[in-house]
Amino acid sequence: MTIASGVGALKRQVLEPSATIGRNFPKAVDGSTQSNFNTAVLEVDHLVLDYPTQKGHLRAVEGVSFEISEGDRLVLLGASGCGKSSILKAVAGFITPSSGTILVRGQAVTGPGADRVVVFQEFDQLLPWKTVLDNVAFPLRIARGLSRKEAREAAEAAIQSVGLTRARNAYPHTLSGGMKQRVAIARALAIKPDILLMDEPFAALDALTRRKLQEELLSVLAEVRATLLFVTHSIEEAIVIGTKLHLLSAHPGRTIGARDTGSFTFANQGSPEFDRLSGEVHDLLFEAGPLGEGGER
Repeated sequence: MTIASGVGALKRQVLEPSATIGRNFPKAVDGSTQSNFNTAVLEVDHLVLDYPTQKGHLRAVEGVSFEISEGDRLVLLGASGCGKSSILKAVAGFITPSSGTILVRGQAVTGPGADRVVVFQEFDQLLPWKTVLDNVAFPLRIARGLSRKEAREAAEAAIQSVGLTRARNAYPHTLSGGMKQRVAIARALAIKPDILLMDEPFAALDALTRRKLQEELLSVLAEVRATLLFVTHSIEEAIVIGTKLHLLSAHPGRTIGARDTGSFTFANQGSPEFDRLSGEVHDLLFEAGPLGEGGER
C-alpha cells in the first residue's frame, strides 16, 4: 500500500471539523467548512539569527522575510551554511531570533508548539522502545490531550495513509530507512499541525526510495491540504516539491530571489521549461556563493 492509497482515512481525520484542532476554517455560504487558502499561515519578517562564539556572534541569517499561505509548500533553497536549517529551527521554536518576527496564524512564535511539527533527516527520531503505532499515538496524547482510544484511532489512520498498516506493531530497529521516514511523516500529520516543517527528510535515502517518498508526500499533502516549509539543497527536488522557492545566499543567508513553481511536477522533469528554471536557479545560487553538500548549522 502506498501513501496515496491509504490517505482517505487520514483525510477524514484532518478535515472533519470535529477532529480539527487549532484551525479556524470559515463557513461557506452553504454552511460547510472550508479552508481559506489566501490566509497567511506563517509570516517571517526581517529575521536575523546569530550564534554565540568565543569572539562574539556569528551571523547565520540576515533580514529574511517570507510568507506561506494555507496549502502552500515553500522550499528554502541555498548553499550549505546559508542558514536554511536555522530558519526552520527558528520557525519550530528551537532557537530564538536576534531580531525580526515569526508569526503562525498571527501569533508570535516563542517556543515549540503542536501547531508546528518537524520531520528531520535522521532516521533515529523515533522512540526505539515503542512500536510504530505507539510512536504515532504517543505525541497525540501529550501534545493534543487525546484519550488513549482517540490517539490510537488517529494513529491507525495516519499509519494507513503511509502504507505501514502491516508494520504497525513493529519496532524501529526492524524498519528500513524509508519506512522510518514514513512513520515520522505519519506522526507529524496525525498531530494536524498548522504547518509541517521538513529538514531535508529524504537526503539520506537511496535515489529510488527518495523519488517514491517524494511522490507519495506530494499526494498526501494535496489530499489533506497541508501547509509545508521544506529545506533542501537539491534544485530539482525544490522545484517539484514546492509551490514556491525562496532562494538564499551563502553565509550569512540573505534573500536573493523567489520563484513560483506550483505548475511543475515530476512529469515536467526534463522539459525545456523545467530545465530553463533549474538553470536560472542554479545561476542565481552560484552567483551568490558556492553550493556544497556539507552540513550546516
